[in-house]
Order: sequence, then structure tokens, then C-alpha cells
Amino acid sequence: MDARLDYLATTTGTRSLKHFMAAGRALKESPLPAATQELVALRVSQINGCAVCVDMHTKEAAAAGETSARLHLVAAWREATVFTEAERAALELAEQGTRVADAAGGVGDECWARAAKHYEEEQLTALVILVSVMNAANRLNLIVQQPAGDYQVGQFH
Repeated sequence: MDARLDYLATTTGTRSLKHFMAAGRALKESPLPAATQELVALRVSQINGCAVCVDMHTKEAAAAGETSARLHLVAAWREATVFTEAERAALELAEQGTRVADAAGGVGDECWARAAKHYEEEQLTALVILVSVMNAANRLNLIVQQPAGDYQVGQFH
């Protein structure tokens, strides 16, 4: 299976990817916990059906020490006991921020309040930007039908 378009072979694609990479570096340097970042990136990608990003973030999280139990349960986080209240709040915000078309007004006030209870402003900023960047990356990969499965840990760092 080949992608419809090799956007990295174009000047516009390589220039644009540099900005995605810069955003990713800024997020990694943020005070939002790395484990939370990977769980959120994985959940957003699961919702959007982006196999490339599911592959990437599952492998990156595992390499960083995330347990297989937690990775397998991200899709069913509401019923799982392996996530902290803070992680649950982040996953809820990620879901509502990804499914904005499902609810008028996007993220609800109660969801926001739960996230704000666990994360200070700098972390909330990182969380919101992470959800936004992941949704953009997912859409890019889905539009060009980027094949998945070959990601190597650290490939885009």
C-alpha cells in the first residue's frame, strides 16, 4: 500500500512538517507529563482512525516505559482502573476536543473544569495544543492514506 501523495517529497510538505516537528518539540518541553501526552496522542488517533499515529504513539509510549495494559485500555479508559484522575480528565478533554462536531460548543464546561482541577495553565495550554496538533496530523495522514506499521521509535525526533 502506498500513500496517495508523498507530501514529504515536496517543498511545501517539508517546510510544513518542520512546523509540526517544532510544535512537537515545544510540547515535549512543556510541563504536561510525557505519559499523559502519549496517552492523549494515542486516544485522539484512535478516535480519528489514524493508523500511522496509533502505531507511532503506541511504540513511543512503550519505549518510554508505558505498560501494555494501559496502552491496550486507552480506548476504554472510562471503564479502566489503570489511569489516574488527572489522566482521565486529559483523556476526556482529548475526546471532546476531537469530537467537536458531536456537541455544540465543543468541550463542555464540566469537562474543562475537571481538566483545570488537575492541570495548571501551562499544562492546559500544552494539552489543548496537543489535541489540536494531533487532530491536524491525523487528518493529513488520513487524507493521503499514509500506510502504517513501519514506524521506528525516535524516527521523527
